[in-house]
Amino acid sequence: MSQTTPFTGGLYVITYGCQMNEYDSDKMASLLEKTYGLKLVTEPEEADVVLMNTCSVREKAQEKVFSELGRWSKWKAKKPNRIIGVGGCVASQEGKVIRQRAPSVDVIFGPQTLHRLPAMIDEALRVRGDDSIKKKKAVIDISFPEIEKFDNLPEPEVNGVSAMVSIMEGCSKYCTFCVVPYTRGEEVSRPFEDVMHEIEVLASQGVREVNLLGQNVNAYRGEMADGEIADLAVLMHAVRTIDGIDRIRFTTSHPNEMTQSIIDCYGEIPELVSHLHLPIQSGSDKVLAMMKRNHMVLEYKSTIRKVRALRPNLSLSGDFIIGFPGETCDDFKETLALVEELNYDRSFSFIYSERPGTPAAGFPDDEPMEKKKRRLFMLQEVLNKQTLAISEGMIGTVQRVLVERLSRNSFTEVAGRTENNRVVNFEGSPELIGQFVDVEITEGLTNSLRGKLVATPESDTHVAPQYHSL
Repeated sequence: MSQTTPFTGGLYVITYGCQMNEYDSDKMASLLEKTYGLKLVTEPEEADVVLMNTCSVREKAQEKVFSELGRWSKWKAKKPNRIIGVGGCVASQEGKVIRQRAPSVDVIFGPQTLHRLPAMIDEALRVRGDDSIKKKKAVIDISFPEIEKFDNLPEPEVNGVSAMVSIMEGCSKYCTFCVVPYTRGEEVSRPFEDVMHEIEVLASQGVREVNLLGQNVNAYRGEMADGEIADLAVLMHAVRTIDGIDRIRFTTSHPNEMTQSIIDCYGEIPELVSHLHLPIQSGSDKVLAMMKRNHMVLEYKSTIRKVRALRPNLSLSGDFIIGFPGETCDDFKETLALVEELNYDRSFSFIYSERPGTPAAGFPDDEPMEKKKRRLFMLQEVLNKQTLAISEGMIGTVQRVLVERLSRNSFTEVAGRTENNRVVNFEGSPELIGQFVDVEITEGLTNSLRGKLVATPESDTHVAPQYHSL
């Protein structure tokens, strides 16, 4: 790593995709600040190093990458010493294409090699300064060195009271539509003690809530110091004992990994929020089989019933793919019926887009796009109505809110989040930041709630969230 910095400007990072990418981007910023003293800036024109952390789950996200690189190339023409880097899943999948389509890019790195970024930048600077090298190609490393990156990243540092912690990476499910196993590799879990250490450090910095992350986070199998293997349930039971951590989330889960031990956590761990993001993708068994999801709708519904038996007010969210090759009108109706039966909250839905290299890319697809768009519109109408009904049902209830910051709307207000991840603005002093308080919900808005403070300081007794009309 560099002992002195060759840069005088700052660092700009743009992130596409999921919470895993947000976590990785934070780690990139910490690493480059430690190595080069680079501080984050809000405008790319002000930066000496500009990085893009990409996602290739959807085609539109992938095209955004090349569109953004076109703009950055123009800026680089005015400032040739600027370093441009592309990381993440698009880099892993399309590294050679990026080299060809965007010759201004200096470094290309995958999700598992972001810890090698300083060495790659050093190499790019060396190549750039060597006049004997006539054709200066981007430095590229899109390999899968498994868990190595976590051993080479700086100690976690946060400024807020909520933090994401990556506990496993990759996917071994190989759904026919998904490119993640090819861009992030197969499932690899971090050692149990490493995860616990990171969370302990975060708690010492004032973090009260952790969100455990993974492509299939409930597939976590971390080795312990004694050689035993800890699953997600064992990990969550351990995390709840860390002084200061009073709220636990986990994202994203696979239905096949919702073991009974994880389900039992909803009855055993009050710190675990009454929220579950559990993607199903389709309500049709036929489509699920074509997707190679390896479970049926009845099994998925059984899991939800078991969790709701322990947490009746569970907030459920999911992912839905519309227009998968071979999906018929009857298949779509089954998806619609599932959504109406289970009452989802704040879910993600989109039209299937072909991902190169995946089995589904070769499936025949005769359905016109207009029909797929109509189906998506119908599904999103139902999902949006359910989300609104849940928000309106929260009016008059008392919610346990973790106060995170000052409100963006008023100097006399603070803002925090409920267990089902809704932002609430209410009158309060800055001293409340970092505390759990009881807030009565008075108004439901499009993207947030308003409320009034009911009780503080914090109560040691966990009160299950209340909703009306569920």
